[in-house]
Amino acid sequence: MIQEKTIYTRGGVITQRNPDLCAIRIRIPAGVLSIEKMRGIARIAKKYGSGEVHLTTRQTMEIPDVDATKLVAIARALEKNGTPLGAEHNEVVNIIACPGTAQCKFSNIETFDLARKIDALVFGREMPVRVRISVAGCPNACTSPVLNEIGIVGRIRPLRVEGMCTGCGTCAEYCKEKAIIIRNGISELIPEKCVQCGICILSCPFDLLKSEYRHYLVTVGGRRGRHPTPGRDLVTVETEEDVLKVVDKTVYWIFRKAWSGRHLADQLDEIGFEDFRKGIREEFSGET
Repeated sequence: MIQEKTIYTRGGVITQRNPDLCAIRIRIPAGVLSIEKMRGIARIAKKYGSGEVHLTTRQTMEIPDVDATKLVAIARALEKNGTPLGAEHNEVVNIIACPGTAQCKFSNIETFDLARKIDALVFGREMPVRVRISVAGCPNACTSPVLNEIGIVGRIRPLRVEGMCTGCGTCAEYCKEKAIIIRNGISELIPEKCVQCGICILSCPFDLLKSEYRHYLVTVGGRRGRHPTPGRDLVTVETEEDVLKVVDKTVYWIFRKAWSGRHLADQLDEIGFEDFRKGIREEFSGET
């Protein structure tokens, strides 16, 4: 139940420049809404706001210009609409995702359902720092997972069928990383250049490139803003179930170890990221 005495502290309530007005951020995992919920948001924005909504960079919406005395009423209306208050403070905020295999031919993993599962697992948890989580279906990384506190990327390691390659060069032509060369009439992969996007597999006209290892790469400690910092590789896992377990353990580790007032990216070494990574890899991949 939404209590008036706590509504002002909720992360989805953002005071505007005019302190008598608030922008109300909504919880929309992966930015996916039904038409019915969109109509509901429109009615709510017209009734309680200025009749406009703002689409945010985190695939959600804000209803601006809401009278601060109407916060409980709009929060209840949004809850009833199935689009409850979102998060903005030091919390796990809206989970974002690219279209994944539902829509994108380059995607290696399903993303929308995974984002919803992550949302159900950790959204809104109070944290010492703001935690952004991004899911990308492939290394094209349209949702910039490496610039989030937790990033998830779907990848494929290619494998050539021995003795069958015709040396047509199609895979080498399509590889943006120049990770494939044609030598002595057969394709040859340069592993250190390969980003495991899987485009070479899609491009092979003879279906001679296969997926050797379809997996999820999880990164930690990315940051956007005025001083962007790429996250660090944490672990690769093969199942959605393991992704959820890793995310849950990572969020708990951040909650227990991180300090408030600083970006996670600035304190990874101080809070023992290497030890955490070692433990996660031993548990989920058998690596040390």
